Amino acid sequence: MKRLTLVTTILAAALLSGCASKENIVPDVPASQLYSSSQQSLHSGNWQLAIERLETLDSRYPFGAYSEQVQLDLIYAYYKNANLPMAMASIDRFLRVYPGAPKTDWVLYMRGLTNMGEGGSFLNNALGVSKAARDTSTSQQAFEDFQLLLSRFPNSPYNADAQKRLVYLKNLLANHDLDIAKFYLKRGAWIATVNRCQQIQRLYSNTKAAKESLPIMLQAYEKLKLATPIANTKALMKANNIQPE
Repeated sequence: MKRLTLVTTILAAALLSGCASKENIVPDVPASQLYSSSQQSLHSGNWQLAIERLETLDSRYPFGAYSEQVQLDLIYAYYKNANLPMAMASIDRFLRVYPGAPKTDWVLYMRGLTNMGEGGSFLNNALGVSKAARDTSTSQQAFEDFQLLLSRFPNSPYNADAQKRLVYLKNLLANHDLDIAKFYLKRGAWIATVNRCQQIQRLYSNTKAAKESLPIMLQAYEKLKLATPIANTKALMKANNIQPE
């Protein structure tokens, strides 16, 4: 018990020491000097130091001359430092506080990139999570973010990259639904299979997954013994040069 208490005391002291040292990292200097220091850290790629400078600037001078730019810089620094939750929080805050800002298109673009963050995909692969069971909500949100960017800012310089990412996300989401349709088919859930295939064809009509969903849907219709849907699906497959499985 005494040893545990000693260890706890040492850890607490270390944490307090760490907090104290962090507070002393950022000197008490004018806003212009602090901002200049944050820019140097950004340009050199020292994201953590840039974040510390920017957060200090934001807390000490919340309504100063640099306040809007500080929020933009924090979004970028958090994203580059792989702190996606803080990047998203900063994005939401910026859109709420500066709804008509000139760089709103960039902020929407960054929201798409942040939602596209691939950390979750890596974790799913590492844990062996099946494709059909994975949560694609952030990918869906990223898809909507880029669509919003294109609709609200048709001349934005970020649109070309956003278009490429939309294609990638569309295929990702379509393949996810295709995996779910296969999952339902294996388990004899014929109606659920049909519904998922129809969703793929409705939302992602010009993807490879949409074509691949037709034989799966045909199998489900055949199990349900629905003559007209079977004939219609066969006609669609013929028109797309797809052979039954």
